Amino acid sequence: MWRPPSGAFRAAARALLLLAVPLGAAAQLAPGDAFPPLPAAVAGTAGKVVLVDFWASWCAPCKASFPAYGRLDHDFRAAGLVIVGVGVDEDPVAYESFVKRWAPGFFVYRDADHSLVRRVRIPTMPTSYLIDRRGRVRYVHPGYRGAETEAALRREIETLLTEKAS
Repeated sequence: MWRPPSGAFRAAARALLLLAVPLGAAAQLAPGDAFPPLPAAVAGTAGKVVLVDFWASWCAPCKASFPAYGRLDHDFRAAGLVIVGVGVDEDPVAYESFVKRWAPGFFVYRDADHSLVRRVRIPTMPTSYLIDRRGRVRYVHPGYRGAETEAALRREIETLLTEKAS
């Protein structure tokens, strides 16, 4: 017997629709583009290397990425890396549950109205953007591929931390 989709399924479907880029819309951010300003709640990023990760509670690769981002935060924070996790959940309870479960040591906030998501035009969940000290996107990682993504991020972070802001 058919049953209507669960609330979690409906929320995930709505989130995916919000993330889709409509025809004729601006292209997603690419290396070299300026990253849009982060909300006022995200302080202390000026002149720093910033990793911005878009995630959702229903996204399995997002769950796998959080421990890796915790290791990166631990290893590179003192050198000038700032990690910002941007949750796209519409449901505040799902967002809070995810944050409580994974207990990130880095800053997270909920983009409840998807204003940053719309400006960035993320291609998939999760997607991370590595931003240089001048606020330019230098690397984009659509999806999360475990050790492969973590190793690439380590190399890229090390490169960006050695560069001077100009």
